Amino acid sequence: MRISLMLAGLLTAHAALAQPKTADPRPFAATITETDLKTHLYTVAGAEMEGRETATEGQRKAAAYIEQHFRNLGLNPGTASGYQMTFPVYRDSLVGSRMVVNGKTLQVNTDFQPVMMFSHNQTQYFSEVVFVGHGIVDEGYDDYGTEDVHGKAVLLLEGAPSTYKPKTPGFNSPANTFSKIRNAQKKGAAAVLVVGTGFPRRPLTPVGNMYTELFKASLPPNTYMISEQTATLIAGTGFAAWREKGRAEALKPAVLNTEAELEFQKVTRFLESTNVLGVLEGSDKKDEYLVLTAHYDHLGKRGDVIYYGADDDGSGTVGVLEIAEAFVKAKQAGKGPRRSILFMTVSGEEKGLWGSEYYSEHPTIAIDKITANLNIDMIGRVDTERSKPDTLNYIYVVGDDKLSTELKPVSESVNGKYVKMTLDYKFNDPNDRERIYFRSDHYNFARKGVPIIFYYDGMLKADYHKPTDTPDKINYPLLAKRARLVFHTAWEMANREAMIKRDLPLPTLER
Repeated sequence: MRISLMLAGLLTAHAALAQPKTADPRPFAATITETDLKTHLYTVAGAEMEGRETATEGQRKAAAYIEQHFRNLGLNPGTASGYQMTFPVYRDSLVGSRMVVNGKTLQVNTDFQPVMMFSHNQTQYFSEVVFVGHGIVDEGYDDYGTEDVHGKAVLLLEGAPSTYKPKTPGFNSPANTFSKIRNAQKKGAAAVLVVGTGFPRRPLTPVGNMYTELFKASLPPNTYMISEQTATLIAGTGFAAWREKGRAEALKPAVLNTEAELEFQKVTRFLESTNVLGVLEGSDKKDEYLVLTAHYDHLGKRGDVIYYGADDDGSGTVGVLEIAEAFVKAKQAGKGPRRSILFMTVSGEEKGLWGSEYYSEHPTIAIDKITANLNIDMIGRVDTERSKPDTLNYIYVVGDDKLSTELKPVSESVNGKYVKMTLDYKFNDPNDRERIYFRSDHYNFARKGVPIIFYYDGMLKADYHKPTDTPDKINYPLLAKRARLVFHTAWEMANREAMIKRDLPLPTLER
């Protein structure tokens, strides 16, 4: 018995000695400097990059710069084909549109305007149009009544009656025009005519918005905004009375005997964008990964005006570049991470989290082998609406209370030991009206079950999504300190014995 206990003790001691001893990360964190961050950012958010809009030459230049940095560091390519992961992007150009009602040819922009994002190449001929009030469909409320509009054109009013109270407010309200079009599609409508204001309107830009979903299970109905005069031509003189009555109450559907010819033509351009991926291989746990992300795209140019995007998210992008360099220097010193680290800058975030969504659906790493994702989106400025005395020593930490009970203890322990910033949890509030948790690239990892922490400086109203978000306005000492916090947190996660546990449910985003 005594021999067994002695052997057990010796084995335990040997196992403890065999555990890799984590090196001091502070010398490597110190390599993340204000000077290097500034040098990178004046390039990434410089005029040559033209605002880095997704699927443009400026974005491609930024991707090339990031790739070259990863190459210079000696990171491995993150995909089988290289450092860049390509994903498809599409953009429509308007060819023309035509509307004829009861034999009268109407003028585009004066009498009607097609909605390019919902419409597809088609010429339609209708012998009747169904008026469906405001086109609202909600719990216990349906402007369509029992009317079957399958394969038909529907005419509807913008807005809602003053007596209508939606079950879901905001963008997802059934009174929102987008919701009305979706409901018309569910009802089987072939075309939607929305009576709008502001006619005559400025001509449509010949090039539409970008998108990533070309192939769809079903197509939305071709949609046109029309003037009140056009609505009167369709519905007759009774339209004015409907319009007035509809301000306060729901209207009954009505079938209108009207001949309408609707034509829409566009061409689709096939574009592409990329995420940039570099991998630092780990040691004894190299088959497990930590993922660090930031989006390098921004809004591009409007005419000759450049939207530089220095804070959003040039600051996060250069943070990833410097953190990657710090880890490479640690490995060169024989103190590399146990787990492999994927450093990834993504594009398409400003369009709707496209790059990170594409990666989440086409991962280069098994999702269950990712211990966590640390995402950086804006860490170079100070929240102008923040009045606390620690204004120059804070960072908003988002998502550390979700998916894993280990995230917050790890984050707070690292911060308390090395950086000592104020960690502000304002945006962890489930009632956060900004819905920040759902609005950056970490969410596409979280929805797959990967624990995440999102680092954020707050929405700067004065410069957010404006041409004035420039590199000269960045607080570089604060940017460096925040980047070091992310580095220290990454160091702990890459070297701890066990992966971050997944033991909390994912909050859901209502769409």
